[in-house]
Amino acid sequence: MPSPLIESYFRSENLPQIWCPGCGHGIITRAIAVAIEKSGLDRDKICIVSGIGCSSRAPGYLDFNTLHTTHGRALAFATGIKLANPELKVIVITGDGDCTAIGGNHLIHACRRNIGLTTIVYNNNIYGMTGGQYSPTTPKFDKGTTAPYGNIDKAFDICNLAASAGATYVGRATSYHTNLLISLVLNALKNDGFSLIEAISGCPTYYGRKNKKGSAVNMLEWQKDNAVNISSASKMAPEMLEGKFLIGELKNSPEPEYASEYQKIIDKVMKER
Repeated sequence: MPSPLIESYFRSENLPQIWCPGCGHGIITRAIAVAIEKSGLDRDKICIVSGIGCSSRAPGYLDFNTLHTTHGRALAFATGIKLANPELKVIVITGDGDCTAIGGNHLIHACRRNIGLTTIVYNNNIYGMTGGQYSPTTPKFDKGTTAPYGNIDKAFDICNLAASAGATYVGRATSYHTNLLISLVLNALKNDGFSLIEAISGCPTYYGRKNKKGSAVNMLEWQKDNAVNISSASKMAPEMLEGKFLIGELKNSPEPEYASEYQKIIDKVMKER
């Protein structure tokens, strides 16, 4: 029998999902559904938008108003939806390549505008769906099909990028730290402005295999062993943080939301006519 969560929030006729065995994307997608359930939001006033990539298949399984768009353009479509109907809670599901490479310009301007979108970036450090090319988050010297001798590009820190560009809520968790991920997504849904949650995911098929990361279990153990909650980081010596990455709530700084500010201009113009 399907679980109540699946019956309530998933298109069960589209299951089982197509992600590879051991992929963290299914765990992250479940976390989003749990966060929505906890939020108490009206499902008919939720719109989930995605671009192209492994992560962007998620809206096909989630039973809401959904839109599967073009590569890198999820935030552009989502911006249009939010401006057209500000009452909607618009959630964007995207990947590290989709969001920070071809979609990178849309990302920084969505952050800058502080438009009311909740963006969850499934970061598996590689382009999984299209053959294992290295992405803007592939760690330096790691390999991909387009970097068989190692990537020499410096990787983006998605959360630092979003926070610096103006996102008002930023957090990071992993497919291992599911309770934290649910909590962060829930908080992001409550933020009126632009929220970004980076969800570190494992790709054992391409990234793991090419970089000898071991099994899916090994990759989850790596997340457990190398993630440090920001609440603990301030108490740790710098050498203890070397090679680690921060998880938790990284920024929470509410500001006026773009669509509501835009509506004020419309109201002012209409009043002056």
